[in-house]
Amino acid sequence: MNERLDQTWAWLSTSPLLALALTVGTYWLAEKLWDRLGRRALLTPLLVTVVVIGVVLVVLRIDYATYAEGAKILTFLLGPATVALALPLHRQLKLVQRAAPMVLGAVTAGAVLSVLAGYWVVRALGGTAELAASMAPKSATAPIAMPLAEQIGGVASIAVAFVMVSGLSGAVLGPKLLDLARVTDPRARGLAMGVSSHGIGTSRALLEGETQGAFSGLAMGLTGLTISLVITWLVPG
Repeated sequence: MNERLDQTWAWLSTSPLLALALTVGTYWLAEKLWDRLGRRALLTPLLVTVVVIGVVLVVLRIDYATYAEGAKILTFLLGPATVALALPLHRQLKLVQRAAPMVLGAVTAGAVLSVLAGYWVVRALGGTAELAASMAPKSATAPIAMPLAEQIGGVASIAVAFVMVSGLSGAVLGPKLLDLARVTDPRARGLAMGVSSHGIGTSRALLEGETQGAFSGLAMGLTGLTISLVITWLVPG
């Protein structure tokens, strides 16, 4: 009996079914919990999902590479999901066109400051140049941050970790900080979330409203482009 259970678990632990069920099921439950407890910032579904899955993988001794392989279909769907962000942007196109100078100014300033802060804070705290270079593109989305980090002497895998931390912290703390700063303009709130926390922040901004989501999605794309253009000038070679 035990041998049969061991064989079943060996198959299940390497099957895409476990990764998909764990990811989708955990997120669904986290979202229900978030709604029931008044949408508290620290219970943001994405944050809860990351923590729970991390704990499960450690406790059950499931290799992350095995989990990532099983969840590959969800990773693939990030592409269409990102493209779908163009829909709220299209609906808010006239508003975006009127705010074009503000958008360009905010994105440029935010992208430059993000790179400088990411690099020099690490250096000031005693981190190596390699670690600082991995931190510098943290406000770009992962597909952009990985090659950029390698280009300036960083490590792609570490850059992804910084991107995730940046996105999660922005999604969790961003709205509260904007409230404390009395930023009420939906355009400004969306821009701030998109510049600082890319796709994860944009998903959070969409929960506030379509205008916030549209400006956040636009800021996310423009920030990635801007960081790609300026990072080699801002980070010491």
